[in-house]
Amino acid sequence: QVQLVESGGGSVQSGGFLRLSCAASGSIASIKTMGWYRQAPGKTRELVAFINKAGSPVYVDSVKGRFTISRDNAKSTVTLQMNDLKPEDTAVYYCNVDTGLDGPYYYWGQGTQVTVSS
Repeated sequence: QVQLVESGGGSVQSGGFLRLSCAASGSIASIKTMGWYRQAPGKTRELVAFINKAGSPVYVDSVKGRFTISRDNAKSTVTLQMNDLKPEDTAVYYCNVDTGLDGPYYYWGQGTQVTVSS
């Protein structure tokens, strides 16, 4: 079992920035990738970014150049720095970790609201 606690989020104006953090506890040795998903009202949950144990990140095209994901393996934390935020970034953001061996097995945080006004 892995528990995820998120912090950060809030409301900003377009062009602003926010920082999301997520701390994992429990069976942290089993964690492979750590990442962030988001879900806007009326839309399906989508991947924002993830990062593997070696620190290699992957981003969805819409956030490339604006968001930066980082990971501290010693502290079992993952952070998403979000710059130049746009109204279309408005969503509930969920921390996610994959602990699967033969396939993905995900744990999720409780979600944190990010609202960007124009």
